[in-house]
Amino acid sequence: MRGNVKFLLLSAGILAIAACSPETNAARAFYGEAGREVETSDFGNATRNNTAIQTGAVNQLINMTRKFAADVPNTVNFAFDSSTLDASARAALVQQANWIKQFPEIRFRVYGHTDLVGSNAYNKALGLRRAQTVVNFLIGQGISRSRLEAVVSYGETQPLVYVQSEERRNRRTVTEVSGFVATNPLLLNGKYAQVIFREYVTSATPPHQQADAAPGAGGDSGGN
Repeated sequence: MRGNVKFLLLSAGILAIAACSPETNAARAFYGEAGREVETSDFGNATRNNTAIQTGAVNQLINMTRKFAADVPNTVNFAFDSSTLDASARAALVQQANWIKQFPEIRFRVYGHTDLVGSNAYNKALGLRRAQTVVNFLIGQGISRSRLEAVVSYGETQPLVYVQSEERRNRRTVTEVSGFVATNPLLLNGKYAQVIFREYVTSATPPHQQADAAPGAGGDSGGN
C-alpha cells in the first residue's frame, strides 16, 4: 500500500513539473513570444524570406526568371528556315528590352530552337542564328552586350510539340535570366527602394498575353 502511495505521489510530481515546462500547452502562453497564440501560417514570412535571400538560401535567379516570364513574353517565334524577326517578334523583344533596362543588375542568355525538319547539324546552326538575331536586336535597344551572355542553340533537341512535320511553336528563341552583374550581385543590397520604384512605374502597364500559335499555324511551307 505504502509503495502505491509513493508511486502516485511521484507521478503527480512529474505531471506538475511537466505542466510548468515551456514545451507544454499549459505554460506556452507564459513562456512563448508575444503573438504566438494567434500566429498564422504566414506569420514572419517577410523577415524569413529576406533573410533567406541575403544568405543565399533562396535562389534569386529562379525568382527573377519566373518574374521575367510572367511580366513579358520571353519567347519569340520564327518562320520556316528563317532567323528574321517578324513584327510580332520585334514587339515582344521591345518588351523584353524595356524590362531588362529596369534591372541593370541582371544578366541574360538567349536560347535558340528549331523544329524537327532537317538535319541536326543544320538545325543547330539555325538555332544559333536565331539566338544571335535576338541578341543583336536587344543590343540595338540599348542593352549592353556584357549583360547578354553567349547565346546557346539547342537546335531540334527540345521541341515543344514533338512532330516530325513543320511546327511554328518549335521554331523559337527563349530569353532567360542567367546571373547577376558582378558589381551588383543581389537585388536586396541596400538600394531595394530603387527596385520598388521601378515596379511602381511599370505597374501601370497592362500584363502581356503570351501568344499560343495553333498547331500547324505560321503560314509557311517548311518546318525548321
